[in-house]
Amino acid sequence: MCAPRARHRPNSSLPCCPPGPRLGFKLFSGFLGNSARPPPPCSPGGGLWQPSPHSPPGVLRAARGWDRIGGWGNRQRLRTDPSRGWAERAAHASRTRWEERAHTMLWPLLLLLAAGEAQTTRPCFPGCQCEVETFGLFDSFSLTRVDCSGLGPHIVPVPIPLDTAHLDLSSNRLETVNESVLAGPGYTTLAGLDLSHNLLTRFSPTAFSRLRYLESLDLSHNGLAALPAESFTSSPLSDVNLSHNRLREVSVSAFATHSQGRALHVDLSHNLLHSLVPHPAQASLPAPTIQSLNLAWNRLHTVPDLRDLPLRYLSLDGNPLAAIGPGAFEGLAGLTHLSLGSLQRLPHLVPYGFRELQGLQVLDLSSNPKLKWVGPEVFSGLGSLQELDLSGTGLVPLPEKLLLHLPALQSISVGQGVQCRRLVREGTYPRQPGSTPKVALHCIDTQELAAGGSDTL
Repeated sequence: MCAPRARHRPNSSLPCCPPGPRLGFKLFSGFLGNSARPPPPCSPGGGLWQPSPHSPPGVLRAARGWDRIGGWGNRQRLRTDPSRGWAERAAHASRTRWEERAHTMLWPLLLLLAAGEAQTTRPCFPGCQCEVETFGLFDSFSLTRVDCSGLGPHIVPVPIPLDTAHLDLSSNRLETVNESVLAGPGYTTLAGLDLSHNLLTRFSPTAFSRLRYLESLDLSHNGLAALPAESFTSSPLSDVNLSHNRLREVSVSAFATHSQGRALHVDLSHNLLHSLVPHPAQASLPAPTIQSLNLAWNRLHTVPDLRDLPLRYLSLDGNPLAAIGPGAFEGLAGLTHLSLGSLQRLPHLVPYGFRELQGLQVLDLSSNPKLKWVGPEVFSGLGSLQELDLSGTGLVPLPEKLLLHLPALQSISVGQGVQCRRLVREGTYPRQPGSTPKVALHCIDTQELAAGGSDTL
């Protein structure tokens, strides 16, 4: 039993148990005051409770925090030291009354925090790892990432928790994927699936039909040679990685889905593509909403027909393009970033080859040492171009009339560490009637800025 409350028992070894909770302004205002000390918890037997080494981690941290502010030592010392004056002991006694009342509310909160920490661990399928991420007020919402990579082909089908958001099945030597492999209660909430670095050569057309919330799919570093028609129709995908496979021909319709409006990013780089089949006009599904398309390092000899796609980013790096002439980018007026670096066969740029790209803002022609000028009309029609990368090409020095075809150009990269920016020279002031400002490119070698000067091309 707890010792009864008595002011005149300074030598009592049993501190009084706190009274019942009394909520009010005085409790909180006193608890937040400058002289406030959190009250010590009471043991069930009424004595001063001390933390055990076997207590939960959250409880131990709370106890250490209490000890750092002097809660254990100062409380006991003021109660038992007769050398302390009556006024000091009385002030301490009055202060502890509201402290002990606050204890009834503070201590359950500490236990709740400790219990919440223990709930972050979750049992997983043998060999897999489950990482729980919590969100919301008081961690009321949680999602689980399940990592079952590098375990072998026997791992599928693997049961996963009901709130699984991402599943990693990479590096398991899987040879095929069908609907039964990706079936189960936990797959209904799956938003990310990683099947990279396996031995996949094909997958069923309905393999992903039950994944109604799938947004990210990684099939890179496999041996896929073909994509079934309408492979991803049932999933609201926003990111599909098919790089480093053996695809030779891909139909754009394979990426058509019922949930239109979501921007789709497709990576088809490092394949064996020689052609892309355009989306048919009479197809049952609308054209896929591909906004970013990476076709780098394939075997494309001409720019594929990508009309009717809402493309904003296109990479054709490393392809053996023979020529880029008028009409090559027909229907891509919304394209803002075009990368044509490291082309293997392109000897020169044909005039007016980019005239359909009125909205283009960034053009990358870097690492084409054999690329030569035909005339400044090459960039005719690029009225919105702001950045141009010509580093590693034979296009320097720049033509004098280049800026006349690029009215919005702000910067040009002409070599390693060399940047050119648009410079407008107003001339004398006040400006004479009929005079126009002089526009030039001011180039600076950032690597030799301290020793050298700058040139105007």
